Amino acid sequence: MSYHEVHQKLYTAERALYNAENLLIFDTVFETGESPLKHSQNIELYGCMFRSRYPVWYSHGCKMQDCILEEDARAGIWYANDIELTDSICAAPKTFRKCSGLLLRNVSMPHAEEMLWENQNIQLKQVTASGDYFAKGCRNLEVHHLMLTGNYAFDTVRNAEIRNAKILGRDAFWNCENITVYDSYISGKYIGWNSKDITFINCVIESEQGFCYMENLVMKNCKLIHTTLAFEYASVDLDIASDIESVKNPSEGIIRADQIHQLILEQHRVDPSATKIICRKPQI
Repeated sequence: MSYHEVHQKLYTAERALYNAENLLIFDTVFETGESPLKHSQNIELYGCMFRSRYPVWYSHGCKMQDCILEEDARAGIWYANDIELTDSICAAPKTFRKCSGLLLRNVSMPHAEEMLWENQNIQLKQVTASGDYFAKGCRNLEVHHLMLTGNYAFDTVRNAEIRNAKILGRDAFWNCENITVYDSYISGKYIGWNSKDITFINCVIESEQGFCYMENLVMKNCKLIHTTLAFEYASVDLDIASDIESVKNPSEGIIRADQIHQLILEQHRVDPSATKIICRKPQI
């Protein structure tokens, strides 16, 4: 396959490179004009900047390195396949929707509102993001070294493996299935409600009323710091390497912890005998 090279251009027209194929684009600015690379194929961009909306829609095979999507390039990459973004800044909200085959490596997302919705087959490596509703409805997601600030992250996600993440924000992991989180720090109210088959391994978690209405919640060697009123109406298998401030009305399973400072089991709401409690230290 032969490529045509483009160097130091300034594009201002709408659909400037519509339906383009087999291009290497260097040090170029897409200033004005929407949808400059719509329906493109086999495009590589190096050191480029986007300042207008919808730059990469319905495209196949787009690699972007050392690029910037400014805030006005919102809704930038939709309905696209086989997209790579590395060593870049994506300041445009609502980027990446209904895409398949995404690789984001060393990417900063300072305005990540409604970012990464309803995509599949995604890899995130060393991504920093700030914004609500991150990665809603995604399928088949691999995450390594994510730094995320924002509420309602990973809602309705299916099939995800997350490692070495730091997540700050309420209502993370709602309505999810088949998620495993390793070696991560998570802080926020109401984590994990209405989710199924969720596992946390070697994590540190802080939450108010977290992990309620869950089915098959597993925790292995996790610390729960300042976590209160947890596990209501949840089926659990928990090995907690710390105290738990309070536990309220788990539906069934086993909870192992150093201590549980407040254990609430209301017989008119749950069967207390359905949950086994093991405390490694004497109760105070």
